[in-house]
Amino acid sequence: MIPEHHYINRSNWLRAAVLGANDGILSTASIAIGIAAATSSRESIVIGAVAGIAAGAFAMAAGEYVSVSSQSDIEKADLAREQEELIKHPEEELHELAEIYVERGLNEALALQVAKELTAKDALEAHARDELGISDLTAANPLQASIASGVAFTLGGMLPVLVAVWGSLENMIVLQYVSSILFLGFLGALSAYTGGAPIGRAVVRIMFWGTLAMGATALIGYLFGLGFAL
Repeated sequence: MIPEHHYINRSNWLRAAVLGANDGILSTASIAIGIAAATSSRESIVIGAVAGIAAGAFAMAAGEYVSVSSQSDIEKADLAREQEELIKHPEEELHELAEIYVERGLNEALALQVAKELTAKDALEAHARDELGISDLTAANPLQASIASGVAFTLGGMLPVLVAVWGSLENMIVLQYVSSILFLGFLGALSAYTGGAPIGRAVVRIMFWGTLAMGATALIGYLFGLGFAL
């Protein structure tokens, strides 16, 4: 038998990690570009970028934990309701499960047989998977998502900081943009490959939105720089 490789079990932490790293690169680079457009002080650029990492990493971790916890609470509440229905109305729930299998292509007799056998093994698991769409592979994990997001944001944000520390002040905006776009493109390709998705589409998407974000902050920084100069 040829082994099959699936990626759905990576979806929760991978989504959080990709979002965190992408946000870390983009947010930190945008801050650095905005400050660089307003001032030529390397110290200001580096401090602003590092402060952005500190604030962003905690914000991303907290946001992921809260949002995924909410999802987890909803899943638990749905499972509790389903368990109650199974106790109160077992026959109705059995036929409801069978109807799901009929809609998927089984004939009624076979669907009912499958529903009975799965119900006998673990009724709640069968209804959770086939009626509610909840399984061990896709269940929300708040702590995992929070850690993945915060750590990925920090790692991603360090890349623009290194450019701010070592890059030429005269070309800081260009260096931040080019390096960040390359970082984002690599991240898009890596996440697509890890998730088994088309690489080209992911790279184009992430680079397009990254360009818009950095362009907007550069404009704001430039306008503020003019204001300070006046």
